[in-house]
Amino acid sequence: MSELTLIPVITEKSIENVKAGKFTFKIPSNINKNDIKKAVEKKFKVSVTGISTNITKGRRVRAGTRRVEKKLPAFKKAVVTLKKGEKIDLFETA
Repeated sequence: MSELTLIPVITEKSIENVKAGKFTFKIPSNINKNDIKKAVEKKFKVSVTGISTNITKGRRVRAGTRRVEKKLPAFKKAVVTLKKGEKIDLFETA
């Protein structure tokens, strides 16, 4: 397994989930839960207790001066639950 790119998803819901020990990442669509667990544990030095994944459907947006409709690509999200008391510093709020 090469270095897996874990892109944090920063939304209101994901920041609320941080209080419960759940952290949300955007991941490549061909990665399974075992690979996600290994990558998170290796990169952030934490222990993962659970992972849930979902594929977010691409949506259509209108952009530009002519309001041309474009389709955003679909992507896969992983919500990672950590052992109680552990946290990831990327999601820290002031």
